[in-house]
Amino acid sequence: MSSKYKAMVLSCIDPRCQPKINNILKKKKLSGKYSLFSIAGSAVGVTSSKFKTWHNVFWQNLGISLKLHGIKKLIAVNHYDCGAAKLVNKQKKFNKNIEYKIHQNAFKTLKTKLKKKYPKFKLETKIITVKTLFLTVAMNEII
Repeated sequence: MSSKYKAMVLSCIDPRCQPKINNILKKKKLSGKYSLFSIAGSAVGVTSSKFKTWHNVFWQNLGISLKLHGIKKLIAVNHYDCGAAKLVNKQKKFNKNIEYKIHQNAFKTLKTKLKKKYPKFKLETKIITVKTLFLTVAMNEII
């Protein structure tokens, strides 16, 4: 077991997140010192009942990273404009305040389960803002 590894990062699969997460981890001097688990919705994906079949895969990966890498912390990074948060929303409307509550509930659930399974483990949470990408595609008509 190597002590050079410090954490597991739980992130969303949304490609808009990756550059920002990499910058955050560089600033924390964690480059090359973390294992990564990416799944749709990040903490929403591993706590919401809508994605229940995904939960065990996350916990198994966290357990393996703990055994193999000796990590002591989970860094969960969620983001605004999250498709998974939109899917678990049970209200007719969806806005940043509602999304914030969904992310906070996911973090709270994650913390509760983490403390139960790994009482000494630390949890760091963050919600980032990502830019919406607009792509202009030129279509050639085939005749």
